Amino acid sequence: MLSIRGLVKVYPGPVAALQGIDLDVPTGMFGLLGPNGAGKSTFMRILAGLLEPTSGTITLDGKNVLADPTLVRRTLGYLPQDFGFYPHLSGEQMLQHLLVLKGVTAPQGLGKLTAELLERVNLTFAAKRAVKSYSGGMRQRLGIAQAIAGNPRLVIVDEPTAGLDPEERLRFYHLLTELAEDRTVLLSTHIVDDVAVLCPQFAVIRGGRLVARTTPRSARAALQGRIFEGLVSSADLPELRATRAVTQTLLVEGRQRVRLYEPDGAAPAGFEPVAPSLEDAYLVLMRLGELPGAEAIDATAERSAPATAEVRP
Repeated sequence: MLSIRGLVKVYPGPVAALQGIDLDVPTGMFGLLGPNGAGKSTFMRILAGLLEPTSGTITLDGKNVLADPTLVRRTLGYLPQDFGFYPHLSGEQMLQHLLVLKGVTAPQGLGKLTAELLERVNLTFAAKRAVKSYSGGMRQRLGIAQAIAGNPRLVIVDEPTAGLDPEERLRFYHLLTELAEDRTVLLSTHIVDDVAVLCPQFAVIRGGRLVARTTPRSARAALQGRIFEGLVSSADLPELRATRAVTQTLLVEGRQRVRLYEPDGAAPAGFEPVAPSLEDAYLVLMRLGELPGAEAIDATAERSAPATAEVRP
């Protein structure tokens, strides 16, 4: 298990990017959800050993990660948000180069390991093609191939589905789910659907602080009977935003279909109760900094529970 205690990062200025993060991450898929600028990438870079924290501790299976940086390199796979490739190299050449840089060894040679990794991420067909010809999803799969080289205990992926089309995103979801069967996969994202589809457990970060640690089911249940939907004219929408907690708006036939959070469960005129979504819960958290009534994870019970992805229809 990955355990983080009192993690703080202050940049010159001073700018407090992380303000005392306490978090336990069990085996399986775990989501870290938050808006851009919330501190997610800083958090990930510290875990990956690329950035030193101002204070705090990180342990992986009881071993101090910050005191022993070589432990990170031996047990970690990392796919950053912006992964640089040499565009003129083939996928096969690029991956083998990355394996050399990581110091990965293989009893039967790097060539065979490279082929096995490309097959694992379904890129064998494009092994000889130049990376510059790869789609966004293919590049992400190539990045995952280098991240899982050496069979790491912990895999960190930072905004992995940003910019992917729906088909590529679905393919990447399946790959990440397979990886999480026997290791810890920490997924950092600002895309709520990523968490709803992949993560049995997740935490929400805002302004460098954790504001929730829960499950998709518990987060939705906390809003049961408190989310309402109705049609509103565009002219009336500004006043509604000023007086109500609007979670979502969607333009339908020239009118706004609006979802509201009403903590007392009283439906405004013209609005009907609807089933809460994880996006509703996330936006309430961003607005209020808390999710009233949310059931927190029992960390002791959840650590031993098998991680299974929750897929929304």
